[in-house]
Amino acid sequence: MARKKFTKSAEQLRPDPRYDNKLVAKFINCLMLDGKKSTASRVFYDAMDIVGQRIKDVPPCEVFEKAIQNVKPNIEVRSRRVGGSNYQVPMPVNRKRQQSLAFRWILQAVRGKSGRATCEFLAQEICDAFRGDGAAATTRENVHRMAEANKAFAHFAW
Repeated sequence: MARKKFTKSAEQLRPDPRYDNKLVAKFINCLMLDGKKSTASRVFYDAMDIVGQRIKDVPPCEVFEKAIQNVKPNIEVRSRRVGGSNYQVPMPVNRKRQQSLAFRWILQAVRGKSGRATCEFLAQEICDAFRGDGAAATTRENVHRMAEANKAFAHFAW
């Protein structure tokens, strides 16, 4: 029987230079478009400087980590076909998917706005997620609400 391939991408990821944090490095990679990592780094660090000015009593890196923690979903609905019908079945979300969904929702909220610099929108979204509101946190609440509404189909999760 063939063995599953194991990727070491998480182990190969180097922490970012300013905060020495792998979560920040991963977020910068997700923020990057067209291979322009220096632009993504500049946008992120400018946003963290703005976050540092807005929330003075907590270091910006901790604000970012808490914001990601507040946006991570615990449960989501997945479509399951049972007996000719499709059901939205609530299922727990694994740790890596929680992180990727949190990143995706924050970046989706930032990229959906226009009119100012991206770093300002990113700083605003991180501050909002730190407080537990904002577009990304609203998306999380909607996912949780949908899972709660479909709790009756939980017995289809196998």
